[in-house]
Amino acid sequence: MGGAGRSGASLRVGAGILLSRIAGLVRERVFAHYFGASPFADAWRAALRMPNVLQNLLAEGTLSASFIPVYAELVEAGRDKEAARFAGAVFGLLTVAAGVLAGAGIVLAPVLVAVFFGGFDPDRYLLTVDIVRILFPMTALLVISAWALGILNTHRRFFLPYVAPVGWNGAIIGAMWIGGAGFDLSGDALVRMLAWGALVGGGVQCGLQLPLALRLLGEFRPSISPDVHGVREAVRNWLPVVASRGVVNLGSWLDFTLAAYLATGAVATLGYAQTLYLLPIALFGMSVAASELPELARGRGRGVAQLGEEVTGGMRRVAYFLIPSALGYISIGHVITAAIYQTGAFGEAEVRVTWAVLAAYAIGMPASALSRLLSSAFFAVRNTRTPARVAYLRVALSLGVGGALMFPLDGVAVEELRLGAAGLALGASVAAWVEYFLLRRSLRRTLGPFGIGAGHLFRMGTGALAATAVGLLLAGLLPSGAPWLRALGTLAPFGGVYLLLTALLGVRPPLGAQIFRRTTGG
Repeated sequence: MGGAGRSGASLRVGAGILLSRIAGLVRERVFAHYFGASPFADAWRAALRMPNVLQNLLAEGTLSASFIPVYAELVEAGRDKEAARFAGAVFGLLTVAAGVLAGAGIVLAPVLVAVFFGGFDPDRYLLTVDIVRILFPMTALLVISAWALGILNTHRRFFLPYVAPVGWNGAIIGAMWIGGAGFDLSGDALVRMLAWGALVGGGVQCGLQLPLALRLLGEFRPSISPDVHGVREAVRNWLPVVASRGVVNLGSWLDFTLAAYLATGAVATLGYAQTLYLLPIALFGMSVAASELPELARGRGRGVAQLGEEVTGGMRRVAYFLIPSALGYISIGHVITAAIYQTGAFGEAEVRVTWAVLAAYAIGMPASALSRLLSSAFFAVRNTRTPARVAYLRVALSLGVGGALMFPLDGVAVEELRLGAAGLALGASVAAWVEYFLLRRSLRRTLGPFGIGAGHLFRMGTGALAATAVGLLLAGLLPSGAPWLRALGTLAPFGGVYLLLTALLGVRPPLGAQIFRRTTGG
């Protein structure tokens, strides 16, 4: 696939992620309206994280990074029957593993919540246990959904698997609306209905992808045999991939464990901030990494120089969007937070605390997104151990720095809320930059010189700083009123200034580069 094709693939991934993230923001706004930063919000955030361990181990990027390289090579070599048998064996083994672990999670939910969220009071503890028992089966369905995503991505069907979470978000929104507006439920009754909606949504997300994935396979025979060609290699790849991508997700999960020992509302505000923090990473970091992985895996025989150029192009596409996103969150994050969340139980204090946590996360946001791409490059050349070793350090550093900062910052009050969660976010940002620099240095030993380039980085940074100045000015001048109108009046000029100035400085937007190549044949 050429440069234009790769940009198109990233665009399709980004479009699917954009729609699913918009649905996610609507879900979060409805959630904020009903729950704010209440104990019920803490219980939901904690419960949603518990089954994520299963998703981190068997799905997310871990499955794609271990499964796609093997499957893509078989498909590229024209060995379709072997590819189908391999995919069927992975499907069977995943189904058994997800089912067993989900059942264990249901049984052990009281112990797991007591161990990982020991800071909760008895009421929050019991509610969290009930929700966890509903959500473990949901996560098993999402593991199968991740298997389908790997099949679809390899066959260059990028849009459907990344837009499928709209179904999950829609089911959750529907459950809250029916329960809250239709039956006038609130508190623990409404949050339990929310959990059942999430379970239904997991089935919807899985069902949207499976039919097309099975059609693409043609001959599909599920099995649980480890002797099928490619399965042992995928398992060998999976173990260190879990240690890299999976352990980073686990580190994020442990942040919530630590937040349970802070003032009430810390778990909730950490979740609200993470939703916004992950939005640009998903749109512009994961979209590039997801579309690059199967192509890098197909073309690892082209030579390290070519791979270095491809990684450089991907890094520039990621940085083009992540640099202004980070500066925007730091400088005018209160405007964005208010536009998304300020309604019902989510008031001015919640806006200010969530902005503080979001700004702390934003410091490391470009590094996190770029590290996703660099890890994909390592996985494509069958080096899964280096990202794993660096990931261990990232998690240890994040927890160490975050743990040292969270209690001092928890002494800073914003009305009834506290800023302890911002300390955990700062720890994550410090660790993200350390991970990025270590991955880049190690990958250069394999690929030779590559990277964004100082000149390119300077031009993007200049445009982002100018846009930030405009955003700050408008945020101070525009009258308070409807938060979404203030955000529109601030963010539209912010984005316009960045696009215009970077274009004048010779940095073509990734989408513009794609259109230019198609119209000129370049």
